[in-house]
Amino acid sequence: MAPRRTTTKPPENAPPAPAVCSPCDGSGLVAATVRVGRKRRPVGQQDGLCLNCLGSGTAPDA
Repeated sequence: MAPRRTTTKPPENAPPAPAVCSPCDGSGLVAATVRVGRKRRPVGQQDGLCLNCLGSGTAPDA
């Protein structure tokens, strides 16, 4: 009986990981300053949607 021949598959090319959005660092949220009063003085910050990636966390294709 002849020895069994086995072949190996070539490694599949995995798609590259999508680039991370730089303004939000991949979280999809950025800090937005909250302003109040007639003089519009800043009182704090809250999370806002990243306008660069629209909350997806991946860098948009340019």
